[in-house]
Amino acid sequence: MKQKIPFFCILTGIFLASTLSAQTSIDKADPYAHGWHLDDFSTSGRYGISLEKTYTALLKDRLPKKKVVVAVIDSGIDTAHEDLKPVLWTNRKEVPGNGIDDDKNGYVDDVHGWNFIGGKDGSNVGKDSYEGVRVYYKFKAEFGNAGINESNLTGEKKLQYRLYIKAKNQIEAQAKEAAMYVMILKDLVTKLPPADSVIALAMGKRQYTGDELQDFTSTDATIAKAKSSMLGFFQQTRQMSNTNTALIADLIQFYEGEKSKVEAVDKEPVRFREIVVKDNYNDINDRFYGNNDLMGTDASHGTHVAGIIAALRQNNLGINGVANNVEIMTLRAVPDGDEHDKDIANAIRYAVDNGAWVINMSFGKSFSPEKKWVDAAVKYAEDKGVLLVHAAGNDAKNIDVEDNFPSCNLNEDTLKVFTNWINVGASGATENDLAAPFSNFGRREVNVFAPGVKIYSCLPGGNAYGEKDGTSMASPVVAGLAALILSYYPELSPQQVKSVIEKSAYRPVSISFTKPGTEDEKTSLDKISATGGIISAYEAMKMANELKGERKIAGNYFDKNAPVKSEQKKQGKTKH
Repeated sequence: MKQKIPFFCILTGIFLASTLSAQTSIDKADPYAHGWHLDDFSTSGRYGISLEKTYTALLKDRLPKKKVVVAVIDSGIDTAHEDLKPVLWTNRKEVPGNGIDDDKNGYVDDVHGWNFIGGKDGSNVGKDSYEGVRVYYKFKAEFGNAGINESNLTGEKKLQYRLYIKAKNQIEAQAKEAAMYVMILKDLVTKLPPADSVIALAMGKRQYTGDELQDFTSTDATIAKAKSSMLGFFQQTRQMSNTNTALIADLIQFYEGEKSKVEAVDKEPVRFREIVVKDNYNDINDRFYGNNDLMGTDASHGTHVAGIIAALRQNNLGINGVANNVEIMTLRAVPDGDEHDKDIANAIRYAVDNGAWVINMSFGKSFSPEKKWVDAAVKYAEDKGVLLVHAAGNDAKNIDVEDNFPSCNLNEDTLKVFTNWINVGASGATENDLAAPFSNFGRREVNVFAPGVKIYSCLPGGNAYGEKDGTSMASPVVAGLAALILSYYPELSPQQVKSVIEKSAYRPVSISFTKPGTEDEKTSLDKISATGGIISAYEAMKMANELKGERKIAGNYFDKNAPVKSEQKKQGKTKH
């Protein structure tokens, strides 16, 4: 799942706005100016990553040594976007549109990447179910009858029963919570689209921002009423620079997702992926499926993520990405719902085989029934010298004790961790929201924090931009920094890059704020993350300059005929 868009931001905006409105010494009119995440605290008072200072003070007269490929495993990307088109990875061994697998890597016309949730007929998975629901109905027929005594079960059956009970408890709890959101948002979902249509007609354009709507006036009572409804929604959600189309799409997506949770207790989910993709899902070696439609059904999330990493810098368009010498490889594997383990495993392998050095993963879920496949792919990336950057999630929970997949733990063993993995929490611009109120946390599981509140980046439409919240936005800030480091210091290993990012982080240990998921419990970053820090591009680049490189493996490792081996044991342990 695309890390549950903080459309928790919708709820945060309506119910928790006060947690983000407090400020310190920064501009009280706009603590979240566009591009704040790139700012330096000493000059702006915002807790950005000091990126522009890095370019002007450290890199001004230097040329990068290598163009680094960053794979974005996500919902898809608008490959025609003005700020992204120049930075797309291109498979130069593939002849576009000829219907032939020219490079013989198993994927036909994979010019800029691949879509693992598409059909060979060009169809795509858009909406999908949640993994917990899929697990629940997979075992319901066998374990759904009352009177089953766990003590009579052994081995695999006992593990399956525990997984079923865990899924059952979760979907029942989620249905209860979701019912409240459905009730609250039903009125908005009913009233806002008609109001939006009235405004669009009156303004003479289909797309507008909250700021533009605020400046628009009309003496017509119907139009004035519609403006009041839409403007109130923009203001309550603190999304004034966002577009009406993106905001309403997020609202409807969130509403439909919550409604599906309510229905999940009694209604088996449609097998969307099975209907469209038509592979043998149970065979991890059946991996040459999908299509080359990289935009899919909704590329908003992936386009935003890609822009944060690599939107073309200093082109006087839109925004500046973090890294200045990168290419974005698009891998579509995340639907509107929970991703499937097989697709994630194959996307990771594709990225490694085709030359990516950094992989961004802004998605997550609470169940991973085929975790062994993902673990094997992560190990493959580790062996081949590829760094994985993952969003910690937006449930305001402690993932040291609550499940969140994919994870850096081999078979959920916290003593066996992958060394090429960085888990990222979301931070804000001010002292009072150094950890965003929606961000997951964990002193063991979350390595660092990075800006993830009101991040301005690319949106589908060719030249559209807007704000999004989430650890989904924090992760690409870190992935961009990793790519920046590697472009100037390509001799560094993934482990060295990870170490540099962690050790150079700014540690505001004396600053306390409200702990995510609580109303008034105070905490500090050192209590909810491994480093206790927010990343600093400036300090990271200085530290990288002092290291002797240890990179041993790099390049393209594709062997089409090599079977995918999974040496890990089956997932059988549940965290408590």
